[in-house]
Amino acid sequence: MSGPLEGVRIIELAGIGPGPYACMLLADAGADIVRVDRATGSPAVPGAGPSWDLLTRSRRSVAVDLKHPEGVALVLELAEQADALIEGWRPGVAERLGLGPDHCWDRNPRLVYGRMTGWGQQGPLAATAGHDIDYIALSGALYAIGRSGEAPVPPLNLVGDFGGGGMMLAFGICAALLEASRSGRGQVVDAAMVDGAASLMTMTYSLAQFGMWSDQRGTNMLDTGAHFYEVYETADGGWFAVGAIEPQFYAALLSGMGLEGADLPKQQDRSQWPAMKERFAAVFKTRTRDEWAAIFEGTDACAAPVLSPSEATSHPHLVARGTFVDVAGVVQPAPAPLFSRTPGAVQCPPPALGSDAPGALADWGIDAERIATLRSSGVVD
Repeated sequence: MSGPLEGVRIIELAGIGPGPYACMLLADAGADIVRVDRATGSPAVPGAGPSWDLLTRSRRSVAVDLKHPEGVALVLELAEQADALIEGWRPGVAERLGLGPDHCWDRNPRLVYGRMTGWGQQGPLAATAGHDIDYIALSGALYAIGRSGEAPVPPLNLVGDFGGGGMMLAFGICAALLEASRSGRGQVVDAAMVDGAASLMTMTYSLAQFGMWSDQRGTNMLDTGAHFYEVYETADGGWFAVGAIEPQFYAALLSGMGLEGADLPKQQDRSQWPAMKERFAAVFKTRTRDEWAAIFEGTDACAAPVLSPSEATSHPHLVARGTFVDVAGVVQPAPAPLFSRTPGAVQCPPPALGSDAPGALADWGIDAERIATLRSSGVVD
């Protein structure tokens, strides 16, 4: 293991999406995480193989039957040695299994207990189902994303699941671990995607409070309302993004576009933004995406080609930074952020379900005879 979290031990009660992403971040940063998968489980994507999911990388998998009392007892025994436990079930499920916070704190009072849900542990919607799109809809984030006169556009599942969910949970775990190191007491980290998505909207709410943001979608500076913060089609059907907000960057953009010295309205004259968007669109249609990229390369115009995911992996800047890595023949995003003295790393490829039981359990202090008994009885696959 390597990274700033080396020596930290975490139990992950397997889930999907934001919980595994949080654990990936923590494991890439060096935490020793045992992923407790469902015994006799199957891949979420039929035919994809047991280790298709990059979100499960950097940790080991143990398949445990949590409906068996011995399975619950095993997890509680592991919890005695853990610094944190993470689960992503609906409120009350962990308690019914005998794995809630109080059950764990009876064994280990300093344990940080992370809970990943959409709606949170309390509130009128806490017990109901939902997905990323629902959480960002209720937080106000989805409403704000889209073009004027068109429907809101779901930004993949980046804002709810991963930004408002997984990242917030990873941050909360780290913050609570730091506090527990001083107090010797654990606590619950209640990471709700609806809360996280709202938090990501803080700047937007601030702008709206002072009349600098309109609820009319697609008319604001950062939501495609402005001609200088927009995506334009190029001559070859590609796309080019510009974000020249500051005056000096806007001047560099105009220079690259061949509009330096042209008779143009003031940059912040909102009444002229629609007309300027049409003018910019016509200009960008005169060259290919890569021709525009060559023109703006190395400038302060805040302009960049829109790359596909497959193209992004080979961009010179991202190659130089090691933004993507090849692990076992699979190119994937590298651990982030970067640390100058204790760099993180992809510790291992995604594990096959339950494949690490003997080694992982032994490393966590479970003796060989007990492991053999648990496996022979079907408690551990």
